[in-house]
Amino acid sequence: MQGQPPTEADASPGVAETVRELRDSGLAGLGAAREAAGALRTLVSADLSLARSAAGRAVVLACVAVVFGASAWLLLMTALVVVLSIRAGLPWSVSLAICGGASALAAWLALHRATASFEHTRMKATRRQLARLGIGELADFMPGPGSAESAHSAEERAKPRGEGVPGDSTAAGVTPP
Repeated sequence: MQGQPPTEADASPGVAETVRELRDSGLAGLGAAREAAGALRTLVSADLSLARSAAGRAVVLACVAVVFGASAWLLLMTALVVVLSIRAGLPWSVSLAICGGASALAAWLALHRATASFEHTRMKATRRQLARLGIGELADFMPGPGSAESAHSAEERAKPRGEGVPGDSTAAGVTPP
């Protein structure tokens, strides 16, 4: 019978059994993938719940630490003003100015370090790699996945020179990695 597709009866029994086994294996693989995805979703949900709870406790404890740290700092500065005034013989205004200057210097150093630490929250390396894969706002500036050029050198090449705000490395409203 030419022109008609072969039926299952025409096929050899080994091929039909192989096709059935292949189908069963594929269905079993899909079932396992579905179970793994469900388990991962449950794990991520539980992990986010734990992180949310821990973040709340951390904020409360950080606030308590700030209150006690500030009160300890005030007491230490008071003691230093008294020592500078009585023991060193300095006027109260000079003693207060010295303690105020020390506090301002400590605040400036802490602010400088905090600003530098926030640079790590920008996830520069991850953003460069995602851009290299064509994902994200920097994809147009990065070389393709097969290129020998590094993402870091492409980032440096894409930075505008002498435009905009001094020290600002943004290009057309795009935050660089």
